Amino acid sequence: MGYYDNHYPPNPHRKKGNRWLVPLLLGVVIGILLVSVAIPAVFNSNLVDNQQGNYDSAEITQGNNNDNPSSMSVDITTQITNVVQQVAPTVVGVTNIQRQNSFLQQQEGTEAGTGSGVIYKIDGQNAYIVTNYHVVEGADELEIVLYDDTHVEAELLGGDLFSDLAVLRMDGDVIEQTIEMGSSENIKVGEPAIAIGNPLGHMFAGSVTQGIISGTQRTIPQDFDYDGRADWQAEVIQTDAAINPGNSGGALINMEGLLIGINSMKVNQEAVEGIGFSIPIDVARPIIEELEKEGSVTRPFIGVEIYSLDEVPQSEWKETLNLPGEVEGGVYVWSVDPLSPADQAGLERLDVITHLDDVQVMNMIDLRKILYQEKEVGDEINITYYRNGEKQETTLKLGVQ
Repeated sequence: MGYYDNHYPPNPHRKKGNRWLVPLLLGVVIGILLVSVAIPAVFNSNLVDNQQGNYDSAEITQGNNNDNPSSMSVDITTQITNVVQQVAPTVVGVTNIQRQNSFLQQQEGTEAGTGSGVIYKIDGQNAYIVTNYHVVEGADELEIVLYDDTHVEAELLGGDLFSDLAVLRMDGDVIEQTIEMGSSENIKVGEPAIAIGNPLGHMFAGSVTQGIISGTQRTIPQDFDYDGRADWQAEVIQTDAAINPGNSGGALINMEGLLIGINSMKVNQEAVEGIGFSIPIDVARPIIEELEKEGSVTRPFIGVEIYSLDEVPQSEWKETLNLPGEVEGGVYVWSVDPLSPADQAGLERLDVITHLDDVQVMNMIDLRKILYQEKEVGDEINITYYRNGEKQETTLKLGVQ
């Protein structure tokens, strides 16, 4: 289809004339009026000035010609910056000072290591700090470095090797705020997390890293005497927020600024990246309270090295442990300490414990909650276990670890 006037001859009856001249002159006049009157009026008014936006996050200034190049000043405020600003003053540096004694004289104290700590309580004239046991282990003196670089002496109230927690006390007059404890029970994998501490020493004090909760209720074997056998199974939160040497004892917080964990360790292998661990605050809270009051932690003792059944392939449940199909979880015994309560009660290697006092035990965490939160040293406890596929029961008296 062609345009309307294509391929048609001109109309011979149409009168020729200068009809285009009038519209042309009218357009020229209107254009002159716009240039000479309307546009200057707009610039002389406030209309142009009012077109500049009001920004809370940016202020833009442009220089004249090439004398002053354009510059931008940005003030970005987010939930993270607000939370960090609120919590950062409660995270401190901890310096471990040790003296080296020679045969002739005692030398002055030297810095043996540094870590981080969290101010969690002010009671009268004293302030209390939680940190890792390995940060303060072997210290002759302890020095706290506050957010404003104030240095204050502190004393060790108590420490616990197994939980890797320690409580310090210092002068509370120089402390203005404490961190607010949250709960680690309902944290979800994938939710944001923020780590605050002093990686690589006080030079990087108050460093902030962000990540997510990568895993909950992890158990990590701990070998304290380096004999190749696990002495403890640490319950931890896994996060990919960077945790480096010096971050130990620092805070793991959620997006509300609540303390959900005490940063403790990381997997330090060449092929591993972004795997750090934090002690859940719900696990740490009763230990902190006991260390503050008693200086040590007393735990019931069974006398077995045990692991969660879910660490064993399902095929081994039947082939090696001979477990019946109704067993859904439990813990298996790897070794029994001689003359321990478990030895005296008749427990053996590869026994699978499924119940304590008729309460189902699905994993190490369940067992530990029952022992450490509901039982005391000297209590008798009924154990339901499977040996070679047969269900059995025994009773033992809890000892002291």
